[in-house]
Amino acid sequence: MAGRLMHAVQYEGYGGGAAGLKHVEVPVPTPSKGEVLLKLEATSINPIDWKIQKGMLRPLLPRKLPCIPTTDVAGEVVEIGSGVKNFKPGDKVVAMLSALTGGGFSEYGVASENLTVSRPSEVSAAEGASLPVAALTAHMALTQPIGLKLDKSGPHKNILVTAASGGVGHYAVQLAKLGNAHVTATCGARNIDFVKSLGADEVLDYNTPEGAALTSPSGKKYDGVVHCAPAIPWSVFEPNLGSSGKVVDITPGPSAMWTFAVKKLTFSKKRLVPLLLIPKGENLQYVVDLVKEGKLKSVVDSKFPLSKAEEAWAKSIDGHATGKIIVEP
Repeated sequence: MAGRLMHAVQYEGYGGGAAGLKHVEVPVPTPSKGEVLLKLEATSINPIDWKIQKGMLRPLLPRKLPCIPTTDVAGEVVEIGSGVKNFKPGDKVVAMLSALTGGGFSEYGVASENLTVSRPSEVSAAEGASLPVAALTAHMALTQPIGLKLDKSGPHKNILVTAASGGVGHYAVQLAKLGNAHVTATCGARNIDFVKSLGADEVLDYNTPEGAALTSPSGKKYDGVVHCAPAIPWSVFEPNLGSSGKVVDITPGPSAMWTFAVKKLTFSKKRLVPLLLIPKGENLQYVVDLVKEGKLKSVVDSKFPLSKAEEAWAKSIDGHATGKIIVEP
């Protein structure tokens, strides 16, 4: 593939939103040691992608400009780098590209073998590309800080999921139910039936007083909260938590970090835990297999061709997607 050009969409500086995206022809990347080159079939947008464009993670991300955004992809292996043992050209896969470089808004992308997993025929490209960041964030939040056993072997827990109709939220509801938890969820009024269909036991409209207060209709106190919504003050969470309840904030801002520090210093059993996703290949294979078995649904809000990537980007920034937004090369 060396020397060939491909269509890609990139941004060349911070800010600009959808208008900052540019269609370009760039060289097809070459896989290095331990990497696979994929012909991409689908990529999904995560809010972190456009937050990086806004400069919210500068100077860490992006590593360099111009940047081809998105990391979550599905496709077919077309070339392997040296030392790759588990994949060969023709294999269908789901992968998470490097957060440092991105690369999903293009026809080809390079992924580490460690974060590439087999995609069975039962899992579509769009379903697979929806998974990496969103499902792994939900999985990590529930299994690590909250300590839920997804095989039902642990104690029963009461879980709250905020913004339950979004990317991370819709997976968190389903995974919590797999772990036999009682799930209370918040969302907008138009998505209440959708979130119930995912298995939530109780659904709150966040625009009502009860929803804004996060109060369980059945009076449950939460052992764990997967917090996917914009900032909610600790004072709202605190009275709803069990004696050692944990709020896992997937997009922690300065006030969340302050609360985390204060609670740690005062040895409080009620904690706010900022979550930084540490992706693992075995967990990605686990969620792909759950989709294959019909135990986990990847809900696709909408699909756009790469030629209309700006429209997909704008829809994600707007913040009202139900499930995941997909771009297809």
